[in-house]
Amino acid sequence: MAIMDKRQRAALFRERLTEALEVAGSNRSALARAAGVNRSTVSQLLDEGAARMPNAHLAAECARALGVSTDWLLGLTERPERPGDVIDAAVQMTTAARTASDDQLLGWHREAAGYKIRHVPATLPDIFKTENVMRWEYAAFLGKTPDQAIRAMRDRIDLLYAGLSDYEIAMPLHELDAFAAGVGYYRGLPAAARREQLARLAATAEEFYPALRLYLFDARRVFSAPISLFGPRIGVIYVGHFYLAFRESARIRLLTQHFDGLVREAAVEARDTAAHLRRLESEVR
Repeated sequence: MAIMDKRQRAALFRERLTEALEVAGSNRSALARAAGVNRSTVSQLLDEGAARMPNAHLAAECARALGVSTDWLLGLTERPERPGDVIDAAVQMTTAARTASDDQLLGWHREAAGYKIRHVPATLPDIFKTENVMRWEYAAFLGKTPDQAIRAMRDRIDLLYAGLSDYEIAMPLHELDAFAAGVGYYRGLPAAARREQLARLAATAEEFYPALRLYLFDARRVFSAPISLFGPRIGVIYVGHFYLAFRESARIRLLTQHFDGLVREAAVEARDTAAHLRRLESEVR
């Protein structure tokens, strides 16, 4: 960064203080009261042509009152947020409803309209579950009724049909194997419901390809936690009761690189997934 002389730095401070006042919807009198100085002191900082710089205490008080960082007012950074606010803006923790009826997920899908959406689901992708599977899975769920989850799932299918975004989904082979066999998480799910679900997944993967690409990876070779990437705007990691949502580009880029690695390591390519699902369907007993 080039070294500024006092007049240049004072001019930049004046511009940024004026901008912060406008964004905050404040005025000179209110700022003077919040900073604990008289109005004329603030005017000396803001008047055109003034070369006065505030002392450290006054600069900090102005920044505090207007919700910006002192470094930004002084021209030492290009980000106006305070350090804690930068973290809050870049990483958010939101409650996860863990169903297709999660309003937060639907909101992220709509916000990312027009961008590619990448997803590693926690189980099967909710958006493609049959009503029988959803009623079985969410029958004991306390937050939403199965009917609510089904209605919201249909809303998300409508987004897919609208063709506003391409979808890439990567999931581990063992999840589908467990589903077909009705073991582990899927113990107790009737065989007829499992066959219907696998047929639905196969038909969907075939109908929407290549706008929808479903990749299957071997978790013994590469692992992934449940994640969703809503274009370049939001990256989300599902941790159970919460989502960790990232809006900072560097973190989203790292998650995208991770997802791209799952695609490169896929044991079943998207163009072959429908056939793989039909083989599993034929093996359900």
